[in-house]
Amino acid sequence: MNIRVDQQLIRRVLAGYPVPSDEALNAFVASFNQWNEVFKINTPLRVAAYLSQVLVESAYLTASVENLNYSAEGLMKTWPKRFDKAKAEAYARQPEKIANYVYANRMGNGNEASGDGWRYRGRGLIQLTGKDNYAAFSKYDLCTEPVLKSPDKVASYPLDQVAAMWFWERNKINDPADNGNMDEVTKRVNGGSNGLATRKTIYRRLSNEFGIKKL
Repeated sequence: MNIRVDQQLIRRVLAGYPVPSDEALNAFVASFNQWNEVFKINTPLRVAAYLSQVLVESAYLTASVENLNYSAEGLMKTWPKRFDKAKAEAYARQPEKIANYVYANRMGNGNEASGDGWRYRGRGLIQLTGKDNYAAFSKYDLCTEPVLKSPDKVASYPLDQVAAMWFWERNKINDPADNGNMDEVTKRVNGGSNGLATRKTIYRRLSNEFGIKKL
């Protein structure tokens, strides 16, 4: 079974939320319909789960690059173990400096001075983050660009969608999606429960569209 989506579906389930541009919608729908069968995101439960996550992760198809323009307060709230008040004030509103610090020496990145944190910051509809992830994705057959050397390619059509679906498959997110477990789906996508209420609202709307009965 394969499910195709269209612009009207996305507009309906996003009623009351920011509306993507026609250009963004067209690109999203085209790439989704091209690749979803390849990644087996092809049943009502899987499509509802995937779309509800991607639409929130991408700020309703308006962002494919991680926003790291944090205030001092935001830094302390997001990374409480990394920022005290003084350090947060020293890094606030400096996205490149923030990325190089918070992503240093992990996910395959070098130290803060290497610039890897900024170079391999989150990109794509589900944000691919860290040098290790970019390197792994670069070896995938459907990755048609040298993303390790040119990571910005992940933020552009169609790799923004392909990278998201690759992440979905790699993290076996179809498994909790098949059970309608949006808490676990969100955890695997986001690492926590950020935006969970909105994800669930959009998921319920998609469930109605696809005739999914509550599990």
